[in-house]
Amino acid sequence: MSTDNIVNPLDFHKQLEEVDRIFQFVQIMDETGKIVNEDLMPDLSDDQLIALFKDMLWSRALNDRSTILARQGRLGFFAPTAGQEASQLASHFAFEKEDVLLPGYRDIPQLIKHGLPVHKAFLWSRGHIEGNKYPEDLHAIPPQIIIGAQFVQAAGVGLGLKKRNKNNVAFTYTGDGGSSQGDVYEGINFAGAFKANVVFYILNNGYAISTPRDKQTAATTLAQKAVAAGIPGIQVDGMDALAVYAVSKAAREWALAGNGPVVIEAVTSRFKPHSLSGDDPKRYRDQASFDEWDKKDPLIRFRNYLTEKGLWDEEQEVALMGEVEEQLQEAVKLADETPRQKVSEFLEVMFEKPTPNITKQLETFKTKEEQ
Repeated sequence: MSTDNIVNPLDFHKQLEEVDRIFQFVQIMDETGKIVNEDLMPDLSDDQLIALFKDMLWSRALNDRSTILARQGRLGFFAPTAGQEASQLASHFAFEKEDVLLPGYRDIPQLIKHGLPVHKAFLWSRGHIEGNKYPEDLHAIPPQIIIGAQFVQAAGVGLGLKKRNKNNVAFTYTGDGGSSQGDVYEGINFAGAFKANVVFYILNNGYAISTPRDKQTAATTLAQKAVAAGIPGIQVDGMDALAVYAVSKAAREWALAGNGPVVIEAVTSRFKPHSLSGDDPKRYRDQASFDEWDKKDPLIRFRNYLTEKGLWDEEQEVALMGEVEEQLQEAVKLADETPRQKVSEFLEVMFEKPTPNITKQLETFKTKEEQ
């Protein structure tokens, strides 16, 4: 028997090289919008390509409007999303309305596209109870604030979908910092063991607030963390909408076929702070870092691609952005017109059945509110 291909188990360098070889970087469209991997091109119609780009433009506009509102003190917590439009919206584009979304706090764009009214997203940021009252046909939970906890929840939801023979999956997101949390491994491990219908996303934007990715783990990729759970992992250019969609669609099909979950690492960037409540990226990132990622802007890349195909022009974009701005202004108005939350309303939803001490507090506050 030939031993040429047998790897010495004590050759640790060779083991690491094999992992690096397996987890190659998937890209379809380069930074200029040119197709560099025709074999992986997704089967999207012209109308679908335009719809996806509109989603991405809308997301950037939402980010910009939310930034203004946050700086005016008209939002609470806000995590900017500029730069992650391909990772977030192109991934979401691959799923169905009946699939279950378990978002993190930066995943508001996907949550809105999945069916949450925009004004409710604004109310959620303000901490208003109405921001967590969802339409009955919205298959999602409110954004998770505990880093990585949504991975554990997604594993359970995905198993539930499988046991009920649903032709749907759960999908969830965290950042590179979240991938260092124990909940993330527990989630992918449980889902892998039971072959649950789940697609896990790690949106690697380079920093866990201010901690660089290379200070978080010695792993060459974050996708390879799937190996420990015995499930597939893949790393994709998170600024390339076509690649993100193609990988997402393949992962969903894999899970629905009964094969279990997939971990997708989308290498992306956030152009703005981690949040607008105290983070200053200039303290831990130099200007060269911003300049380099600006060249990879997912909107510029996709715009170039569609323009070259004759599917998009400046006139279309100006018209769209006018419509989006009107929609966002209307959402702000609806949020502002929502009656202020009462303390009693907050207490009423803390538990399905109020505890004795909360019951007492309810009586006190309702009396004060009626005066």
